[in-house]
Amino acid sequence: MNEILTQEKSIYIQISEMIENDILRDIILEEERVPSTNELAKLYSINPATAAKGINILVDTGILYKKRGIGMFVSKGAKKKIMETRKEQFFDNYIKTLLSEAESLGITKEELIKMIEEKDN
Repeated sequence: MNEILTQEKSIYIQISEMIENDILRDIILEEERVPSTNELAKLYSINPATAAKGINILVDTGILYKKRGIGMFVSKGAKKKIMETRKEQFFDNYIKTLLSEAESLGITKEELIKMIEEKDN
C-alpha cells in the first residue's frame, strides 16, 4: 500500500482500490489482516472516517470481513471475486466501446482480432 493518492477520484474509493490491488498482487493474502482505518489514516494523512468508508465498501461487497477486536481480514475467494468484477468492468468500460467504434468504422471482427494479434508481435 505504497501508492500515492490523486485528485482523480474520491480518496475512499482509492483506498478500497489499493487494497483490492494488493489482494490481486498477492501482497495481502486471503485470511490476512488488512491495515486498520487508523493505520491507513496515518499512512495517507487522511481522516480515519474516510479510510473507514473505503474499508466499508470492501466489507459490503464481501471482500473483507471483521474479526471482532482484531481487525479486518480478507475473505476466502476475495481475489477471484475482485477479478470477476474487474473483468466485467473491463468489458463494460473498454470492450463495448471498442466494438461500437469498430462497427462505426466498418472494422470486422476478423480485422479487429488481427489488429490485436499484430500488437503482440
